[in-house]
Amino acid sequence: MAYDAAMPPIDVEQSLDNLRLERDAIVLYDSLAGIDKDPRRAEAFHRIASDERRHADIWAAKLRELGGTLPAEERPRLRIRLVILIARIFGTSSVADLVKALEGDDVALYESHGATADMAAMAADEREHAEIWDRLKGSPGSPGPRGAERGGGAERDGVAIARQARSAAEIGEHERWHRSGRSGTIRAVIFGVSDGLVSNLSLVMGVTGAAAGNPSFILLAGIAGLLAGAFSMAAGEYISMQSQRELFEHQIALERAEMEAMPEEEEAELAASYRAKGFSPDEADRIAHRIFKDPEKALDMLVREELGLDPDELGSAWGAAGGSFVAFAVGAVVPVIPYLLGGGTAALVASLGLSLLALFGVGAAVSLLTGRSFLFSGARQLGIGLAAAIVTYLIGGLIGVTVAA
Repeated sequence: MAYDAAMPPIDVEQSLDNLRLERDAIVLYDSLAGIDKDPRRAEAFHRIASDERRHADIWAAKLRELGGTLPAEERPRLRIRLVILIARIFGTSSVADLVKALEGDDVALYESHGATADMAAMAADEREHAEIWDRLKGSPGSPGPRGAERGGGAERDGVAIARQARSAAEIGEHERWHRSGRSGTIRAVIFGVSDGLVSNLSLVMGVTGAAAGNPSFILLAGIAGLLAGAFSMAAGEYISMQSQRELFEHQIALERAEMEAMPEEEEAELAASYRAKGFSPDEADRIAHRIFKDPEKALDMLVREELGLDPDELGSAWGAAGGSFVAFAVGAVVPVIPYLLGGGTAALVASLGLSLLALFGVGAAVSLLTGRSFLFSGARQLGIGLAAAIVTYLIGGLIGVTVAA
């Protein structure tokens, strides 16, 4: 990023905010290192935490230089605490996309401060942290970029070739924290719960408006809505995911057949793709030839380059279906619970109150993906769900009056 002379200088408040961000990152990575039982991953997290401590020292020095007071250590942001909690329950791999989104926020922040040496170095560190996550996921046994470069000359040459060979698809994978639609299982769970909660709350409120005096009918409608919605979500997700997987597998099989039948032509195509990315003809030919020494790696690279697919992430149809069923059911059961225990006005108030609390909680969880304030995200989700409930209740009441008449 080019330096803008009109860009305002970093002030005390900005330095404080940045120091808090780095302290949060230290807590996060120290926690992840303690959670993960894989020594390789834990060592990588410790290394990133060391970078974040260095960043925190830079901001502390900046703060003192500006005449500010160094604050005492505080609890990390709620978003950081939730990420740590998810990692403890589901493992550190489950929070990879969330943490890389945080790294992406930090890169944008440091680049916005201008092209000073410290800002450029810290932005580069944050980009590397996102890459380390991908290396941990995709390269078992690799200690990460810095650890690899400590080896001998042959190893360094291998690392250099590997870095040259990174395709646009791989770079896009490393930068996927810029994409709003890819946050893995956590995203699917959050929005599945949201869908079940809003849809079944609307159904229960609509039926309540039409038949407020019959709690058994409301309960029946709520359970029917839960089961119908959950099975519908599961079936749709299974068909969608399985069809997509079959299509991808067919495309990969065709690419494998082409590589086996015409290896020289496929190697030339891969080299041409690297030339198109700016490599010299000799570099492109050397990289492609090195990759094609391992047929499986060559196929993997061709699939990524020519098809734009990640062979390791084709998805599981049964897993997607089961996850959708459970997530929808968890959300849909919330407005039904009070009617399992009673009826009347008390059940209506309890159902609405419990559902609104759950809506706010789901919205706050969405902030893990978006980076927005959890208060804003929670209030937005609550408002949407409440509006849907009010509309369906009024329509239900109108239909009930019309039927009674």
